[in-house]
Amino acid sequence: MGLRARPSGLGTRLRSILGADSPATEETWDEVEQVLIAADVGASTTLELVDAARARFRASGGRNGEDARRALATEIRDRLVRVESGRFELGDAPSVILFVGVNGSGKTTSIAKLAARLTAEGRTVALAAADTFRAAAVEQLRIWGEQLGVPVIAQRAGADPGAVAFDAVVAAESRNLDAVLVDTAGRLHNKQQLMDELAKIRRVIQRRLPDQPRHVLLVLDATTGQNGLMQAEAFSDEAGVTGIILTKLDGTAKGGVALGVADRLGVPILFAGVGEEIDALAPFDPEAFVEWLFAE
Repeated sequence: MGLRARPSGLGTRLRSILGADSPATEETWDEVEQVLIAADVGASTTLELVDAARARFRASGGRNGEDARRALATEIRDRLVRVESGRFELGDAPSVILFVGVNGSGKTTSIAKLAARLTAEGRTVALAAADTFRAAAVEQLRIWGEQLGVPVIAQRAGADPGAVAFDAVVAAESRNLDAVLVDTAGRLHNKQQLMDELAKIRRVIQRRLPDQPRHVLLVLDATTGQNGLMQAEAFSDEAGVTGIILTKLDGTAKGGVALGVADRLGVPILFAGVGEEIDALAPFDPEAFVEWLFAE
């Protein structure tokens, strides 16, 4: 998945508790609980996870921290795999991919990264600058479009986002493009206005293409902790999120948010942002994530 090692974080703390030479006692499992909660896995997910790992540890005749770590790693992987019910695939052209998420999560950059990935696969795409609330977002998407050599459908700042999305869909149809990637606002005057606008964009798209959008991707900053989980729940409830792009997973992220989001929402993490480079967007692999988490 391209994740790089880091000197501190969730995995480091778990390894220090679950050492090969140390016994795994009830106090050990209590420490594991505290570490997972501090790493933003979430209280309910943590309790269920530790109970399941402890039961697995006992059933296997485990004795030391290494056995406990193996049981915990297996439970984490199984929970992530459980929600991997779908992979990112384009359907009939044009596939509409709607991006949602708060400002600062890396949404516009993630759009550019996915566009780069699709074009490298030989797909034809257009970008839709439907975050008209923030003039800088429109300009940022235009710059990415120029760098990637893909068309950007945009109007003036403050224009109707639904009109931008509609124009982009019509353009994608007329140009026989494979996909249109739609940026949306991450902040408006209040939460309800934001959610209403997202719902309106969906309706406008469906007026032209009833079975779209193909994907609604929530871009979530892995460093935002419990606040990120609350964001994810709000967008999932209101915007019909089908998948998650987890950004900033390679830096100081605690890592636990990946497990918390997947478990609480039952929505698969489709991609992980693992760097600033344009090609630093990798399909999320639960096996690779767990291996990275517990790597020495």
